[in-house]
Amino acid sequence: MSRRIFPPHPDAGEPFHPSMQRRAFVRSAMVGTAIIALGGATYVLAGEEEEKRARSSKRPDGRPRLPPGQHLLTALKPMGGVAGDPSPGAWRLKVWGEVDQPFELDFAGLLKMTQVDQTCDVHCVTKWTMLDSKWRGVRVADLAARAKVRSSARHVIFEAPAGYTANVRLSEALAPNVLVAHRHNDLPLARPHGAPVRALVPDLYFWKSAKWLTGIRFVSGDRPGYWETRGYHNHADPWREERYG
Repeated sequence: MSRRIFPPHPDAGEPFHPSMQRRAFVRSAMVGTAIIALGGATYVLAGEEEEKRARSSKRPDGRPRLPPGQHLLTALKPMGGVAGDPSPGAWRLKVWGEVDQPFELDFAGLLKMTQVDQTCDVHCVTKWTMLDSKWRGVRVADLAARAKVRSSARHVIFEAPAGYTANVRLSEALAPNVLVAHRHNDLPLARPHGAPVRALVPDLYFWKSAKWLTGIRFVSGDRPGYWETRGYHNHADPWREERYG
């Protein structure tokens, strides 16, 4: 690798009310039955040989490229959610909290910052993985440096419309592959994927990569987010299968 709509789903990037439909979806994926997308569309699985190669290949850190229990899809799936305003002209990002220089950024300002192109894999808690997904955006670490994050900060809270939040450890949020992303596969980010801007935290389950991103808040104490307070794992490491708390 290089560098209130129903039914609910934790990777949607927006809050929902829990339901048994989501649980049934996860259970069906676990036992290898057909994987059906929310809204009735069928997930397109990659071929067996491709999945076998992914299981046998390794990341630079030695972990298998395909985390345990995951299955390959051929395209990134829009997992639903209540979208924020998709207009780049209306978008604002608030960077605040345990920082010395809080600021707000518009879309033009985001594009003026150093842009990073990277290819990475993403992993959904419902057991699908998309390999070699291409992204462009700005590193969260660069935004943190501009805000002058205080030594008291320990976690990052990604904020999105309707009160959605996702918590990530500071050390992981500042990893070089964690982005505020505005392009996917060489195109502007599509509305179902969080347009105009979403978080991208590829080494955690995808619900941590909040869609329709509006804020990055640095905090001294951990503050579990929407799904974390509703039974999902606080950390969400795919290689440890940290799906539920």
